[in-house]
Amino acid sequence: MLQSLYEFWTAAAGGGPLEWVAVLTGFACVWLAARESLWNFPVAIFSCALFVVVYYQAKLYSDCGLQGAFILLSVYGWYEWLHGGQNRAELPVSRTRPWEWVACLLFITAFTVGFGYYLQTRTDAALPHWDSLTTAISLAAQYLLMRKRLENWWLWIVVDVMYVPILWYKQLYPTSALYALYLGLALYGFLEWRRTLQRQQAPSSAFQPA
Repeated sequence: MLQSLYEFWTAAAGGGPLEWVAVLTGFACVWLAARESLWNFPVAIFSCALFVVVYYQAKLYSDCGLQGAFILLSVYGWYEWLHGGQNRAELPVSRTRPWEWVACLLFITAFTVGFGYYLQTRTDAALPHWDSLTTAISLAAQYLLMRKRLENWWLWIVVDVMYVPILWYKQLYPTSALYALYLGLALYGFLEWRRTLQRQQAPSSAFQPA
């Protein structure tokens, strides 16, 4: 029993400073996103760069590539939040369009099956299809976040629930704990953005965000 506890704490601390810095900056960028702060993007870029190394070492290759995609999407999202609204104004919070839900569902299905098969047959990936599924949902959620769609937080809640046991299984204990905290942040972000949307719609029920 004592040996098991020792092994647990050794593994938790053994993630090293790289994983811990990635965890702390990852938490910060989600909190900033929930607060609708533009600072979430530069912090996210830095955090994702660190997680590229963390996930590569854990043989979670799909999630490793996901971090690279997040870096590119964060650059685009930074611009969108600043100039993506009507007449290049700041982008307001809005609801997800029906066609976006359909596109996200098709993308998640195709990516999970296709990339999961590739990882299973061509690499030594630890959890090829689960890895691909969480990656696909995360990309869909990130797209909705870039467009300031309120429901992006729903997808983050789903993927956070999945990531906690996967990362625990791979003995990435600090990162697993981070995703458990993300659940609370995602709920907080949803409530904050919903209040923002209600304030936007208050002057005129006919208002339609970009």
